[in-house]
Amino acid sequence: MSAFNMSVDVNQNGNMKNADSSFTVDDIDDIDFSKLLEKPRPLNIDRLRSLDERSLTELTGSPQLRNADNASRAQDHSEYVISPSVGKRSGFNTPRSLHGFESHPMVGEAWDALRRSMVYFRGQPVGTIAAVDNSEEKLNYDQVFVRDFVPSALAFLMNGEPDIVKNFILKTLRLQSWEKKIDRFQLGEGVMPASFKVFHDPVRNHETLIADFGESAIGRVAPVDSGFWWIILLRAYTKSTGDSSLADMPECQKGIRLILSLCLSEGFDTFPTLLCADGCCMIDRRMGVYGYPIEIQALFFMALRCALLLLKHDGEGKEMVEQIVKRLHALSYHMRSYFWLDLKQLNDIYRYKTEEYSHTAVNKFNVIPDSLPEWVFDFMPAHGGFFIGNVSPARMDFRWFALGNCIAILSSLATPEQSTAIMDLIESRWEELVGEMPLKVCYPAIESHEWRIVTGCDPKNTRWSYHNGGSWPVLLWLLTAACIKTGRPQIARRAIEVAEARLHKDHWPEYYDGKVGRYVGKQSRKNQTWSIAGYLVAKMMLEDPSHVGMVSLEEDKQMKPVMRRSNSWTC
Repeated sequence: MSAFNMSVDVNQNGNMKNADSSFTVDDIDDIDFSKLLEKPRPLNIDRLRSLDERSLTELTGSPQLRNADNASRAQDHSEYVISPSVGKRSGFNTPRSLHGFESHPMVGEAWDALRRSMVYFRGQPVGTIAAVDNSEEKLNYDQVFVRDFVPSALAFLMNGEPDIVKNFILKTLRLQSWEKKIDRFQLGEGVMPASFKVFHDPVRNHETLIADFGESAIGRVAPVDSGFWWIILLRAYTKSTGDSSLADMPECQKGIRLILSLCLSEGFDTFPTLLCADGCCMIDRRMGVYGYPIEIQALFFMALRCALLLLKHDGEGKEMVEQIVKRLHALSYHMRSYFWLDLKQLNDIYRYKTEEYSHTAVNKFNVIPDSLPEWVFDFMPAHGGFFIGNVSPARMDFRWFALGNCIAILSSLATPEQSTAIMDLIESRWEELVGEMPLKVCYPAIESHEWRIVTGCDPKNTRWSYHNGGSWPVLLWLLTAACIKTGRPQIARRAIEVAEARLHKDHWPEYYDGKVGRYVGKQSRKNQTWSIAGYLVAKMMLEDPSHVGMVSLEEDKQMKPVMRRSNSWTC
């Protein structure tokens, strides 16, 4: 988590005032957002069910799914659908859920807790704060974080309450548009904030927004993932409501282009992956994820695919679309070829020769076989596989990272075969990855001398704690979505049952410590909002698997992996 003290204010004439590198965002808009804040009108468009939804219907056998009114969006966004839950309430103020499943007593408590976390700006809900824990110093847990709000937003969308999501998208878009400086350096125009908070001036009786772009973050790292989550959430909103007017708005179109322009610009890169600093994503402290972390690459891939559906194919949009298509093909090939690890690939790396020069090299990154960690040989099951944490010259990080692998499934970065293998791995290594609280953010923990070198002796990231092998309940929604997409809902159901035994009793902790997640984290906040929202989203997805469509993309057949690798460039 990070905090921020930049501010910009707007005077009564609408002119922006800038003091040093600080700004407060006054909500005086040059465009009329009021119409966009009205409830979207449901579209009345018939559509054929998508392949994903057919498989989900067959999987659940739910008559509600079979009889649901399936509609698609016309024109360039034909894949959008209207969620059958619009205007309904799932598991809230009702003794039973919509589809006949018995509602767990925790569901009502979770909704109450989620609503207590809501943040209002000038009378309108604009997000949820990170945690409602008055027993600890607030630090920056009283802010609305972009990544943290995603599961909250999905919960509200699934519950037929899109207004708070629309407000959030518009406010963060507005924050993106201001000049951003850290010390004497100006950040890229497309950078999205990590978080924001509402500041109330009691003297002037006036509210402003204060945003964080990395000014006070640990290590002063800008949030690379915020922009990707924003695009993914915009697509989820459009998919859920059938309302394309928000995404089609010129300001949103520009916002998408600005975010992706930061990633698609030409440079010295020889790989299609994004080079990042440590601490630029959910793992926001030094944890050895610098380079090309799987979490960022998977989110980048998903954001590119969502942008392809959201961008208008005219003018500047058309040029951006062409860049996206090229990058998607290169990125999918690179990730599927070099980040994927299964038993066969592990054996191949074990037998690698080194110091190969020329286009015929097999060990393209000159990875030294002796650098393979001992644990990975026992961890790898006979049937299963996963995308490893990082690949760069002479370095492969073999750790398992949950978020990156789940997003790889949902975005179809993983092929159907790879997606199945990831699920096989989770089932085979249940005690290690799920244990007594789902889900390990990464596995295994680093310790002893390696911990001192990699984390700089970080007292928060000791072994099996926090980002270093801690168990994070928020990941339950990602696991559930991935399970449903791959036709393995029983895995999600089992994980949810494990979480239900403890989460509410322990007051919704941020994370758990220990090798199997047995202990509430030593610095874990209670009433952590995304732990609450992650549980709700997981429950609603199991009740109505069509909700998964908000965060799931079907495989693009044009990006099917080629069975041979190109070994050289030709001039």
